[in-house]
Amino acid sequence: MVTTRHYGMDWLRIGAFALLILYHIGMYFVPWGWHVKTPHPMDWVQIPMMATNSWRLPLLFLVSGYASAALFAKLGGAGAFLRSRSARLLIPLAFGIIVVIPVQPWIELATQHGYAHGFGYFWVHDYFRFGTLDGIVLPTWQHLWFVVYLFAYTLLAVAALVLVPERARTKIADGAARLCGGWGLLIAPLAIWLAILFAFPGYHETHALVDDGPNHLHYLVPFFIGWLLRERPVLFESVARCWPAAALLAVAAYGYIAWAMWSTPDEGPAPAGIVTIFMVVRLVQGWATIVALVGIADRFANRDHPRRAMLAEAVFPFYIIHQTIIVVVGWWLLQGQVAALPAFLILVAATVAGCWAFYLGGRRIDWLRPLIGLQRRA
Repeated sequence: MVTTRHYGMDWLRIGAFALLILYHIGMYFVPWGWHVKTPHPMDWVQIPMMATNSWRLPLLFLVSGYASAALFAKLGGAGAFLRSRSARLLIPLAFGIIVVIPVQPWIELATQHGYAHGFGYFWVHDYFRFGTLDGIVLPTWQHLWFVVYLFAYTLLAVAALVLVPERARTKIADGAARLCGGWGLLIAPLAIWLAILFAFPGYHETHALVDDGPNHLHYLVPFFIGWLLRERPVLFESVARCWPAAALLAVAAYGYIAWAMWSTPDEGPAPAGIVTIFMVVRLVQGWATIVALVGIADRFANRDHPRRAMLAEAVFPFYIIHQTIIVVVGWWLLQGQVAALPAFLILVAATVAGCWAFYLGGRRIDWLRPLIGLQRRA
């Protein structure tokens, strides 16, 4: 393992979370179910949304795996690593569930389920029921499910670091690096993804942690690859070899996905237990895109910038607050029946401004810093 910082992976993490925010803005307009919806969803929005649908979350787990391995190397022990990750993940998670998230299910219940009470009544009487209300589980972690899953994978990593002897871990890492050498980095993880697809055809994400087994397998693949990239940086040579081909493959696969959705806009999901060509191509597009993006970050973005450190620090606070801003502003737009284009522009401007206000305001107050995912000042 090398100790030099890979700035390209930092930029990739920043870009991945920025893309996630834009994707969630798009959820207001697309016909898919979400917490608040425009009165007139647009079918065509599905096509640009599908450009990132298959890889945006796995990419987040890959860059998180890389960052986790870097943190473990810096702290030098499983205990210190676990304490650090617990503080950085669990405190903001609790703050988010109690303070940031509640307005989201209230708006969903009010706009889609006929809930008649105000937000104050909802927070005091209904939000902490530890049950369901019109099928919505309360309290909820909503978009912060990613933090829950990341902490669960951190616990698995710590268990492996503690229970597996160092010599055995070295052999496992060396074997995985050999498997992913050359074109293996493009082929091996994709093969595992396809095996999961065929082993669990028709599975759906629940984001409920305990009943989401196939998705855990799906996300653990990029998390482990990200960790391996940090421990065996020679694998960036494999990335450099295959990322141009991966980029072409990703574009071709997305071309098929866009054509399929354009030509059959009303086609519903496949019957349970059926694996379709669309599902397979979607996974191909997903992993090929991730390899291409890692290669682009390594080739063109592995350099520092005066704003990089601040942007990297701002990522987690942005993630915590962004969806609540989108849902609240979307609700206001819904009340005012604002047309699609101005609604989109307002959502982008309000989300960017709100995220920066949340981050810049919180970082100045020492006791607030842990609540929004930042370390206390030394």
